[in-house]
Amino acid sequence: MSAESSRPDGRANDELRPITFERDFTTMADGSVLVKFGQTQVLCTASVDEDVPRWMKGTGRGWVTAEYNMLPGSSPERIRRRVSGRDQEIQRLIGRSLRAVCDLEMLGERSIDVDCDVLQADGGTRTASICGGFVALHDAISRLGLPRHPMIDFCAAVSVGVVGGECRLDLPYLEDSRAETDMNVVMTGTGEFVEVQGTAEGVAFSRSELDRLLDLAAGGISQIIELQRQLLAVPPTPRATAH
Repeated sequence: MSAESSRPDGRANDELRPITFERDFTTMADGSVLVKFGQTQVLCTASVDEDVPRWMKGTGRGWVTAEYNMLPGSSPERIRRRVSGRDQEIQRLIGRSLRAVCDLEMLGERSIDVDCDVLQADGGTRTASICGGFVALHDAISRLGLPRHPMIDFCAAVSVGVVGGECRLDLPYLEDSRAETDMNVVMTGTGEFVEVQGTAEGVAFSRSELDRLLDLAAGGISQIIELQRQLLAVPPTPRATAH
C-alpha cells in the first residue's frame, strides 16, 4: 500500500484507477464505447438523427443531448427502471459538457443523442459517462464525413474529494460514501473548466483544499485526455450504414 495514503486499493492520493475505453462495443449505434474506471463500467452510445428539435429548425445549428441511467443490477441494491431527479441532473451535466466542445453550427441541423447506461457502479459514474460519451460522440460525428470535424476540443471529467482529511483523486464508492468533501470536475483539452460541482458533507473545506482538489483533478483529466487522444488518433472503422 502507498506510504502517501491509506486508500483501500493502495493507490496514491493523486493516482487514477485503471481506465480503459473499448471502442465500438456495440455496432448498431453510430458511435459506442464501454468505459471502465476501476470497477465502474458505463456503456456510452451516440445516435445521429438528421433533424433537430422544433425550436432549433432553421437556425443552421445542431444539437447534442444526453440521457443517463443506472441499470438494474448495477449496484448491490437493484435500481428501478425510472429516471430520477438525480438522473436528470447528471444527464444535463453530460449534455452541457459535450456541447462545450462541439461547434453546433459546423454540426449542421442534426441531433446526436448520447446514452450513458451504467452497467456497474463503484463511484464516478457521471464522470466516466462524460469521458466515454465524448469518445462515442466523436466517433459518431467522424462517421458523418463532414468537411471539418465539429469537435473543437477534448473533454473529460473526474471526481476528487477529501477523505479522512486527505485530498484524493478518482474516488470509488467506498471513499465517496464517507468523503468530507465530494467534487466533480469537467475540463477541456486546453485546460479550461466546463463545470465544477463541489459539496462539503458536514465538514466545510478550505480554500487551500479547494486549490489542491482542482490541481488533482487537472492532473487526472490530463491523463484521461491523453488516453482519448491515443484512441482517437485512429479513425473509426467506416460503416455501411453511416449517415
